[in-house]
Amino acid sequence: MQTEKEGEDDDSPEEYVALSDFTGSGSDQLSFSRGDRLLVHTKPSSEWWWAELHEVKGYVPASYLRNGTAEEEDICPEDPWQDEEYFGSYGTLRLHLEMLSDKSRTEAYRQVILSNSASLKNKVVMDLGCGTGIISLFCAQLAQPSSVYAVEASSMADYTRQLVKQNGSEEVVSVLQARAEEIELPEQVDVLVSEWMGNCLLFEFMVESVLLARDRWLREGGVMWPSSAALSLVPCQAHNYYEEKMAFWERPYGLDFTPLQPLAQQEFFTKPKFSHVIEPADCLSTPCDVICLDMYTLQIKDLEAYTLEADSLHARQPSKRVCRGLHQWKHCPAQESRMETPYDHYPALEH
Repeated sequence: MQTEKEGEDDDSPEEYVALSDFTGSGSDQLSFSRGDRLLVHTKPSSEWWWAELHEVKGYVPASYLRNGTAEEEDICPEDPWQDEEYFGSYGTLRLHLEMLSDKSRTEAYRQVILSNSASLKNKVVMDLGCGTGIISLFCAQLAQPSSVYAVEASSMADYTRQLVKQNGSEEVVSVLQARAEEIELPEQVDVLVSEWMGNCLLFEFMVESVLLARDRWLREGGVMWPSSAALSLVPCQAHNYYEEKMAFWERPYGLDFTPLQPLAQQEFFTKPKFSHVIEPADCLSTPCDVICLDMYTLQIKDLEAYTLEADSLHARQPSKRVCRGLHQWKHCPAQESRMETPYDHYPALEH
């Protein structure tokens, strides 16, 4: 294998920049830090590439790299989620299909709008990061707001306009293609609703855009949905999943495949596993809220100085069972009584 790689290294390598830290799990994998520039010699598969760093060669995960031939200001290692890449991903259907297929989350928004339809009557609503406009359409069809401003920065906004018209809501819903920092409205809003919560609550950091919109466009006494958010963690052993993905390689068909276990660990246990249901017996402690956000008082500077309060996760660990990961889910209630009619709670928005 090494001879083959050396033979292929004669071609001009491509320079890539590391988006985040990576620690190799074997002697044939390179470790690197965010911002490092690697030379990619070959791409044996879509997931693993043969690269070089500081004259040392090895395999690297392709998803951790981005092309480094662009201008310097376009590859700042401190901000891997560049606007073009970020908003470009939301201009395709893949992420929207994933979100709309999450029925518990989508139905939660629908239910809170339906439950508070009387309070929404003749009110002005902003749906920030509206995507396909599903929440805006819920507002228009289940309540009687005077207007809904559906704000979407990606190219999906063009299709959202078509969806609004197709569903007969163009008299109420106005689709604006702009970032939160750029939008201009003719009036302040009574309700600011946004599905901003990412993986582990803050991934993608859309919450910053929500806070900017809140400070500029939410009228005094206005309502935010969700009004608060919390991230809960519990250490778990994920025994069945570990057995399925790791123990399988011990002796399949009576043969010793253990050299593949480090690769299996790297492939199956270094990235988040979504919508995974764990058994109560897998939990190694009681859950702990490690982040709690009040969306009315939260400031961006608070997020920059945030530290996780996770000491209790270790203090309550009841045994010496192996911890193989942290299971996380989110609570995002929409409770509030700032308008004429008290607001109900969101149904559980937990993942």
